[in-house]
Amino acid sequence: MSELAEQLRRDLDRYSPGGKLPSSRELVERFRVSPVTVSRALAQLAAEGLVVTRPGAGAFRARPRATQSPAGDTSWQEVALSADGAAELVPRTVDASGVTVSLAAPPPGVLEFNGGYLHPSLQPERAMAAALARAGRRPGAWARPPLEGLPELREWFARGIGGGVTAAEVLIAAGGQSALATALRALAQPGAPVLVESPTYPGMLALARAAGLRPVPVPVDPDGVRPELLADAFRASGARVFVCQPLFQNPTGAVLAPDRRAEVLRIAREAGAFVIEDDFVRRLVHADAGPLPRPLAADDPDGVVVHVGSLTKATSPSFRVCALAARGPVLERLRAIQVVDTFFVPRPLQEAALELVGSPAWPRHLRALSAELQARRDAMTAALALHLPEPALPHIPSGGYHLWLRLPDGTEESALTAAALRAGVALTPGRPYFSAEPPAAHLRLSFAAVAGTGEIAEGVRRLRAACDEVSGSQQARRH
Repeated sequence: MSELAEQLRRDLDRYSPGGKLPSSRELVERFRVSPVTVSRALAQLAAEGLVVTRPGAGAFRARPRATQSPAGDTSWQEVALSADGAAELVPRTVDASGVTVSLAAPPPGVLEFNGGYLHPSLQPERAMAAALARAGRRPGAWARPPLEGLPELREWFARGIGGGVTAAEVLIAAGGQSALATALRALAQPGAPVLVESPTYPGMLALARAAGLRPVPVPVDPDGVRPELLADAFRASGARVFVCQPLFQNPTGAVLAPDRRAEVLRIAREAGAFVIEDDFVRRLVHADAGPLPRPLAADDPDGVVVHVGSLTKATSPSFRVCALAARGPVLERLRAIQVVDTFFVPRPLQEAALELVGSPAWPRHLRALSAELQARRDAMTAALALHLPEPALPHIPSGGYHLWLRLPDGTEESALTAAALRAGVALTPGRPYFSAEPPAAHLRLSFAAVAGTGEIAEGVRRLRAACDEVSGSQQARRH
């Protein structure tokens, strides 16, 4: 793609400003490349301000930009942003790359195997629109809400957790990421260690590092975190916080085994530590899954667990409504930090959440979503077995929206990710999921962000082509 973009860049002098470039079909035939390659090359030139694309009309050479004022000198900020006596203890830089890879929309024509949210066809858009319309007509819908959240919504989340958790022990937060940030700030001082599963969600690692915390990895296997290694990590690090995803862990899809649940709580309690339970995809269970285990918070009368549960994954990335539940004095600290940071979640969104989960459309949506996620998971596993059997798939989850593949030894994640993008499929490399050196190269493949099973099969075929390209390049270098 970069070679085609460079060729087109050299050819631009043939056209006057505003002049039309050859059509995509002509470029495909002239350079003998795919339509995706042409589309990406034109998009690159458009991003550089050299070309303007107009839907239905084609691509045109951009007109010269008006002369801009000289840029200011911002170099002083490098000193200001690092001039802190505690800089060595609390890193000031924030790396969001592990998060943005699953948030940024891919270029046109590229299949989204890196997405972290449901495709629009899977979102309950009509039910959400109707709920928001009804919520906007409620008396007082635009008034200031209680700082902790609407009582009825807190009660709904508390019932979902179970184990005697009450509405008084629940705070409404603006999505899981915000709730995790609040919990980390409440439970750990800057510079402190925090135990994390390995591998784990890159957004949580970014939150921890942005708060000046030191993530300490604890390995997981298909049955979740390993209790003996968790106990070792508490002893070695002196940590007082462990962040985990006991249900359909991201990225492995593991479910914490029944015999490990009580062990994790016991180990944390003996260490005088909190467990932050990120229960992020409970509502993305697949149709063939058995009964789900209760949240860890439901089996914790001693206030060890701080529970985070969100509606976002089962609805829309913009439906950011979440519960933060805790018992004991820590609840007041969580509440205080949340109020200082965000005041409260907008009342119309809370009212819309109440309308949505109380409507007949909600259970219908969850049933349809459950069946569709199973069908997509099965389509992806079948396509991988047919076209790409080399990567290991150690665990096929019964919930969530992705698969976690271990690549063959010697595979370069970055090379494969780049080759896949050239072939028209966006991937999530495994490296950002590890807080320390990874044991092998991995990929996380999402099956929820594409349009359907047809795109899944096509995406795996494109991935096969990318793997062949990388393998051929490696062999050529060896010879």
